[in-house]
Amino acid sequence: MIETLLKQIPLINNCKDVIQIKKGFSSDEKFIIHMNDGSKKLLLRTFKLEEFESKKKEYSILEKLQEYNVACLQPISMGQVGSRGYIITSYIEGKDAEEEIQKYSEQEQFNIGFEAGKELRKIHQFVAPIHVTSWHSRKEEKHKKYIDAYLSCGIRVESDHKIMNFIEENIHLMKERPNVFQHDDFHVGNIIVNNKTFAGVIDFNRYDWGDPIHEFLKIGIFSREVSIPFSIGQIKGYFNNTEPDEYFWRLYSLYLAMCVFSTVIWTLKTVPDNLTDMLDKVYTFLEDHDYFSEIKPKWYTEEI
Repeated sequence: MIETLLKQIPLINNCKDVIQIKKGFSSDEKFIIHMNDGSKKLLLRTFKLEEFESKKKEYSILEKLQEYNVACLQPISMGQVGSRGYIITSYIEGKDAEEEIQKYSEQEQFNIGFEAGKELRKIHQFVAPIHVTSWHSRKEEKHKKYIDAYLSCGIRVESDHKIMNFIEENIHLMKERPNVFQHDDFHVGNIIVNNKTFAGVIDFNRYDWGDPIHEFLKIGIFSREVSIPFSIGQIKGYFNNTEPDEYFWRLYSLYLAMCVFSTVIWTLKTVPDNLTDMLDKVYTFLEDHDYFSEIKPKWYTEEI
């Protein structure tokens, strides 16, 4: 299939080599294209034709992010060949931080996080289109659905009543929050590093619109397990080396608390075999916050 594609896409039909990337949950097929001149690499993603309209939106998002000088993939071409759609972008040289960062010193890890935080701030300059409804109404509606699904799924998280009470006490804080572009999967696994430095952000296909603070919950779920210096660096970089206020931590904790229930349901539906691993992550961040009796996580307060 890939050989047929290559022949029919003029931009890459004289390439030297093709390597498939098999990492990640996406249904897209991804290939690194080595061009003939030896110095240039491109990224080819192919997908089902029924996804063409949503991929077109994603492509236009990448175009828009160029206006803010975001270090991400640069869109080059999009089209259709037979029964598949495709997108060609630039390729960011390096490896994902999840695999590499623990080989680095704590200062290097912090610096990469700091640069990632600055990049996230750039991403959040992109304000939601006028037709996108308020963050508060969308998030609250989703949360209610997840709670209903959780209560009928047969899985129980320890002390779930404490978590639900914390959410009820703080959910009003989502009102009047900014409505901006969200990467929505911003963590070490989607950061590329090269020569011990930050190289770029990838995988914008889960993007959403809403509160910029919501982006930070992936620190609590994923990044803090890989690198606490990176996680602290991301927060410091985003806030230009100043300490975030209590409002930030309360919203951060609110979104992490909501995530307990959405994580259970998402995992059951998408990767049920991973349920034990995902519940381990949930219990880790619940302990970080002492089941939300603390809004600042232990890994942050103990390191600062």
